[in-house]
Amino acid sequence: MKFLVFLGSVRNSTPPKPARLGERVAQACMLCLSERFSDHDIELVDALDYPLETVFKPQFAYAKGRAPDALDSLAGKIAEADGFIMVSPEYNHSMSPALANLLNHFGSSLFSYKPSAIVTYSAGQWGGMRAAVGMRTFLSELGCLSVSAMIHVPKAQEAFDEQGQVQEGEDRSAWFDYFGRTFHQLTWWTQAAKQQKEKVDPFSLAKEFVADPSQRNAP
Repeated sequence: MKFLVFLGSVRNSTPPKPARLGERVAQACMLCLSERFSDHDIELVDALDYPLETVFKPQFAYAKGRAPDALDSLAGKIAEADGFIMVSPEYNHSMSPALANLLNHFGSSLFSYKPSAIVTYSAGQWGGMRAAVGMRTFLSELGCLSVSAMIHVPKAQEAFDEQGQVQEGEDRSAWFDYFGRTFHQLTWWTQAAKQQKEKVDPFSLAKEFVADPSQRNAP
């Protein structure tokens, strides 16, 4: 199966230090996935690699073939993916605005019926867990419901280095066991969804919302 790991922070300035704390967490996830879930295709999507226009215009609002290449390319990757891992810091008890902004550029039909996993982090003691509460609602609206297990990384700068390797004095196996609980749930549900979609096309049961708001209206 194919999974996209979204790194949802674009802040690369200091203070606070170190910069790009989320990159450490995302890389740690990639290392765990490559070692313990090597049967699957894993790709990192860094929001910093997608500088978006100031005026919001989603990929699906462009005429076919007229969207920026980066948006079209990412739309194709999302469509091909079987599941998602969303990595976010906590800003004011909420998920990263950069992650929400990037995901909002794509129609929910690209995400629908594909499970997701939530990974949050912080430089402090709570590991971004309050952001995860809102992320559940956001991801369910996209159609990629999150699995029950979540990953929270407090004091991420002390846990992982810039390459995502476990810092000296930390238990690498314990961290990857912790990550693995969530990733095992994700791969199980993703496989179940993939098999069911091969039997029944979900969009034949509930039509895609792609053209007009009235498609969601009550009679």
